[in-house]
Amino acid sequence: MSKFKLLAWLCLLGTIWGSTIPLTKIAVSTGHNPVGLIAWQLIIATIFMVGLVSWRKSKIVIDPKHILFFSIIAFGGTLIPNFFSYIAAFHLPGGVMALVIALVPIFSLIIALTFRIERFVWLRMIGVMLGAVAIALLVLPESSLPDRSKVAFVFVGLIAPLFYGIEGNYLMLNQPSDTGPIATLFGASVIGVLVTVPVALLTGTFINPADGIGAPELALTLSGILHVVAYVGYVWLVGQAGSVFASQVAYIVTPAGVILSIVFLNERPSYYIYAALLILMVGLFMVQPKSSQVEKT
Repeated sequence: MSKFKLLAWLCLLGTIWGSTIPLTKIAVSTGHNPVGLIAWQLIIATIFMVGLVSWRKSKIVIDPKHILFFSIIAFGGTLIPNFFSYIAAFHLPGGVMALVIALVPIFSLIIALTFRIERFVWLRMIGVMLGAVAIALLVLPESSLPDRSKVAFVFVGLIAPLFYGIEGNYLMLNQPSDTGPIATLFGASVIGVLVTVPVALLTGTFINPADGIGAPELALTLSGILHVVAYVGYVWLVGQAGSVFASQVAYIVTPAGVILSIVFLNERPSYYIYAALLILMVGLFMVQPKSSQVEKT
């Protein structure tokens, strides 16, 4: 596939993913427990995926090897990052969450370099350093966040992109040849439901629709569907262009998330936030995929 088509897919997926940021902020607005939110997100995703798997006639292989693969994707790509994302989203503006999620390619590159999946290039490392500067602008200045007591939650939010970076590299190295992105997400969603629903019920954090459906619940439903669409596309893009290129979807997610948070949440980011956004965009631009990855796809 040509680089132009890959970039087009990147922009589309990034916009879809970016729209889930203000939706997530709305979903957590009533203080629902993250476990209950994740349980319903996965239930919605699984129901949606059943139709998609049937329509595409996707092959679902069930054996110990694939169950382990699905479990790792479920925990690394949904359960752990979403748990901390929901906690952070309750305390932080949507625009700040968009900046935090944008660090996925930074973490992805660091992990890829650590395990020698990617070759060291100084320009990329400058991009990593700019990412660190952007985060510093969020946590250091007095006026970067509306409430300075929430600074610690920026670091809570950073756990999500760390695990997304781990997941992207894991997918590139361990994606089974007989399991495509739809089957991957379906398998991971089922594992996630089997884990979160019992935990939510036992801890009393399960969200009962009979208690009423309002804007938060509708936002969670729409966010769950859009996450499925974005995630299937992300997994597919990893296979087409590699984890570092696919993780640059955050390059689109970030401005889309900031802009949509301004439009739908009436947020008014400080100048520090805009400065962090600009610096981060430059940094992400420097974290480019290997040209051979695009040429061979």
